Amino acid sequence: MRLWRRASAVVLLVIGAMAASVSFAQAMPQLLIDMRTNEVLYENEAGVPWHPASLTKLMTALIAFEAIETGQASLATPVITSANALSVPPSKMGFPVGTAITMEDALYFLIIKSANDIAIAIGETIAGSEPAFIEMMNARARMMGLTGTHFVNPHGLHDPAQVTTARDMAMIALTIRARFPQYDAIFSTRTVETGQTRMHTNNELLTSFEGTDGMKTGYICASGLNVVATALRGGRHLMAVTFGANSSRERGEMTAQMLFSGFAGGYRGTGRNVLDIVNQTGLLPVDMRANICGANAEQYRAERAEAFSAGLEGQISYLNDTIVPPTHRATILGRLADVPLPRPRPAMPGSPSVAANDNEEVATTGFGDSSIISLQPSGQSGSSLAQPFL
Repeated sequence: MRLWRRASAVVLLVIGAMAASVSFAQAMPQLLIDMRTNEVLYENEAGVPWHPASLTKLMTALIAFEAIETGQASLATPVITSANALSVPPSKMGFPVGTAITMEDALYFLIIKSANDIAIAIGETIAGSEPAFIEMMNARARMMGLTGTHFVNPHGLHDPAQVTTARDMAMIALTIRARFPQYDAIFSTRTVETGQTRMHTNNELLTSFEGTDGMKTGYICASGLNVVATALRGGRHLMAVTFGANSSRERGEMTAQMLFSGFAGGYRGTGRNVLDIVNQTGLLPVDMRANICGANAEQYRAERAEAFSAGLEGQISYLNDTIVPPTHRATILGRLADVPLPRPRPAMPGSPSVAANDNEEVATTGFGDSSIISLQPSGQSGSSLAQPFL
């Protein structure tokens, strides 16, 4: 009984801190989902337009996985750095033009290093050109019903027209995890090595929140710090999304707080699944630049520290575990500029062609098969895993 009361008090503390954090003037989009039932356990502003930053790379990875699945590419396919890829701002690998790596290593660089040049190189390898790959990204988004999402590039560097929602990004992540579990290790790996260089993910939860098994972070001034994180504890698999944090501390602690409360039973659930969240279309995406990188940044950081203090000295923290995630060692194949790029794929059945009508800023912190994830409609109960459908 004493232990139950203590656990209940902790859960109430978590919920109270959550309420305080989202009552701030600019409430940050957040979303917590039970990955086995797709039920939304907690949601705040998950349909508000937002800049995805490097979470964009989740869609880039999804299309690459589908290309491998359909035989257009393989994990051994050479991905070659082009002049176009090399021209993109950091974060990037910066390999000389003509340098080749395998698709497998490219995917590790994409997710762990969040390399923008590799995102373009993967797109060019699969679709023949960056514009053609962007068409594929937007066609896939339409097919998945991502009504709040539009892509202008495959990496997430800032463009005013590159937009998503927490709801849509969760859909992409859920689809990846349901359809392609063979690639889970890419998202749970902390470090990628090449030569004497070691590069680490910015996902704070992978090393400090027990059970975390992915997925991706993102940052540009206009978005603040974003994350999609998944964790497994006690047979429950949860996914948390946080957009717009002002620091890695806030992003990590807020996301870990959601997961902690979810595992502790602090959320009764909403009775809805992610498909029931309505995207607020027709609005401009929130622009956090002034508060994150601009004139208001110092005042905003102080206000956020007062509104959400978890992780600060002397305050509660939800990132208390010590975990050593795996490392992946990549190999540079060398200069293979004479290896031809694969031919672009034909348009997907029933999918109209998209005109390339979209035509940046450095992040300073760090088809084939048309199946999409099947999400259980509202009003139906059950605990079966979400299954993809054709």
